[in-house]
Amino acid sequence: MDTQPTVQIVVAHYNEDLSWLEPVKDSCIVYSKGGAKNAPTDYPYISLPNIGREGHTYLHHIVKRYHQLADVTIFLQGRIDDHVNLSPAEIKERALSTRPGEVVTFPFRELELFDLWDGIPWEKYPCWEKWANMDCKKMPKSPAQYFRQYFGNGKVPESIGFQPGAIFAVHKETIQQHSRLFYRSLLQELFLGDMAHVNPETGHYMERFWLAMWNPSEYVCWNSEDDLAMTKRNSLNQLAKGHWHRTPRGVKVDASTIYMSKQS
Repeated sequence: MDTQPTVQIVVAHYNEDLSWLEPVKDSCIVYSKGGAKNAPTDYPYISLPNIGREGHTYLHHIVKRYHQLADVTIFLQGRIDDHVNLSPAEIKERALSTRPGEVVTFPFRELELFDLWDGIPWEKYPCWEKWANMDCKKMPKSPAQYFRQYFGNGKVPESIGFQPGAIFAVHKETIQQHSRLFYRSLLQELFLGDMAHVNPETGHYMERFWLAMWNPSEYVCWNSEDDLAMTKRNSLNQLAKGHWHRTPRGVKVDASTIYMSKQS
């Protein structure tokens, strides 16, 4: 008889109400960055310094638990209803089927395209105004330099696909295709030292790198003429390679990001 995979839910928390996670509470490990006054009252939690956004939290978990990872890890933030329209029980149920090599994402947000390798001109994207107006620690390198160094074997692709909000499920084998030293180096360069800041620009780019890091064959498009997927959607019903949604410039609300699941 087949046994179900173990599942752990990594929650990047600041001050959000976590009562919505009650149905899956026993599967959660909460990393809280809001200090004692914002700590969750009904959940055990691990305190972290308020740096690095969710990227720092996720990498911290991977480095610390590398040899004790659950079969499947769900990474999410303390609030997800602006990105996902599933209950936590539905998210966990879908995550149970995650296979090695897959990165399972959840509706309603489509995968988006990133190709701004010299850096995002935040002022040209009013729909990202919230982030543009925040105090931000600028990166010492371009996204292209980071990608070339860590993910591209010295090369930079035409585009990559990413999940807005960095909410996804990943199998242990997929995470462990890279060494613990690799993740520790990534954590150090992107979120510690000079980049230890509440809103480092590296956090916004790591959000865009996760899928490409774990499954480049699916989420890295080297050339749209030769490397474009033949179908619009892949086996996970995500937008397929090279068909990802491109955020338009000059609009305050990007309304073209709704994920039309075949299962809904």
